[in-house]
Amino acid sequence: MSAMAASAAAGLQALQAALAAEHAAVYGYGVAGAMLSGAEQSMALNDWKAHQEARDTLEAMIVKLGATPVAAAAAYELPFAVRDARSARLLATALEEGVARAYLGLVAVTDQRLRAFGALAMLPPANRAAAWRGSTVAFPGMPSGQHATG
Repeated sequence: MSAMAASAAAGLQALQAALAAEHAAVYGYGVAGAMLSGAEQSMALNDWKAHQEARDTLEAMIVKLGATPVAAAAAYELPFAVRDARSARLLATALEEGVARAYLGLVAVTDQRLRAFGALAMLPPANRAAAWRGSTVAFPGMPSGQHATG
């Protein structure tokens, strides 16, 4: 495989991973939203819609590259039981962190357009995670304990 083909394959794989994360977020917000009320339920609905839009954008990008977008699963295993508003907020935070991590994978590819797209696409889920968490983190999308080196 040539370097160009390997780069294109890595970019496509990162797009598919981001799409899979968006699918999971759409599903997860259906669960979280059912446990929330008032302003938090409205926030969850808006976030759910944002993930649907991001999903549609990623699907279109993947199709434009000549590939078949990864399909959504019928159901997703949640990281923990969601039984109340507190656990729904924790799930929303986890979903957003997962989506930010997936877009971080795009930042690592060699295609400059995909890198720029990934960097910009990380911002909304990082901001939504901070809103659900009630605080920010230094490097959104990176597993805790890791940090940037220069």
